Amino acid sequence: MIDFTNKPLFLAPMAGFSDLPFRNVVKKFGADVTISEMISSNALVYESSKTLHMLERSELEKPYIVQIAGGDKEILKKAVEILNKMDFIDGIDFNCGCPVNKVVKQCAGSALLNDLELFKTLVGVIKQTNKKKLTSVKFRLGFNEKYPEKMATICENLGVDFISIHGRTRKQLYSGKSDYNSIGFAKASVKIPVIANGDIDANNALEVYNITKCDGLMIGRASIGNPWIFYEIKHNKKVEEKLKKEIILTHFEEMLKHYQNQAVSIFRKHLHEYSKGHKEASAFRDEINRINDAKEMIKKIDSFF
Repeated sequence: MIDFTNKPLFLAPMAGFSDLPFRNVVKKFGADVTISEMISSNALVYESSKTLHMLERSELEKPYIVQIAGGDKEILKKAVEILNKMDFIDGIDFNCGCPVNKVVKQCAGSALLNDLELFKTLVGVIKQTNKKKLTSVKFRLGFNEKYPEKMATICENLGVDFISIHGRTRKQLYSGKSDYNSIGFAKASVKIPVIANGDIDANNALEVYNITKCDGLMIGRASIGNPWIFYEIKHNKKVEEKLKKEIILTHFEEMLKHYQNQAVSIFRKHLHEYSKGHKEASAFRDEINRINDAKEMIKKIDSFF
C-alpha cells in the first residue's frame, strides 16, 4: 500500500490548500501519498455537503488518506463508520497536531497532547472502528514540553500503521525551528514507520533524513506555490521555468473542474504564492485580484510566467 523502503513523500493536510485540485497536481509531480484537508468529525457526522465535497479524490490519488479531527469518542466512532462506507478511501489519519485555538478549545487537534489518556482512548476507538487498510496519527512533539516518544509508543501499542510527527510543540505554533532531533528520538523508540514533518524543503530533505532516520517526509507549507518540490526532492534537480508554467496552468484547469464559477477567486491565493520572487509580482497580484473571467486569467498566467 505504502512502500516505506523507498522513503515516500507525503503532501501534508493543509486547510484551504490541500484540496483535490492541488493534490492532483502534486501527484503528477512526485508526491507518493496525499491526505485530505483536515475534516471535522462533527461536520462529517452531521453531513454538511461542503464536507462531503472535501472528501472527493482524484483518479491519481492512490493511496488516498482522509484526515479527521475531534475530541468526542462517540462522534469520532460515527465519523469513521461513515468513512468505512466510502470505498475510494485507503486510510484514516487522526489529527492530534492542529494548534489553532478554535480546534484546541474543542479538545481536538494538539489539545489531545495535554491529555494522553484521552489521546490513547480516541486513537484506540479509531483503530478499532476503522475497516480501511491504514490507520495513522499525526501529532506534534508535545503541548508545552517535548515528549514525542510517549505518543509514538501509545500509537505503536494500539496497532497504528504509521505516524507523522511535526517538529514543534503546540506552544510554538509555527514559530522557531522544527526540532528534527526530537523526531529522531521518537523514531528510535518505536518500530512502526515514522514520517518527519515541519520546515522541510528541497534544500534540507537529505539532512532531515540523516538526523531523524525517518521513513518518509511530509511536506506542507513549502509546497504552496511550489508543488514541483516533490519532483525536486526525488530527482535532486530544479524544475525548468517552462514546466513550472505548465504546472500552474494545469493547477488552474483542475480548479475550474472542481470549483467551476468560484475557481477564479479561489485560485488568486495560489497565484500570489506562485508569483513570489518574480519581477513585477506585486503589479501582477494587483491585476489578478480584479480578474473574474477564467479565459482572461489563463491569458494573464500565460503572459506573466
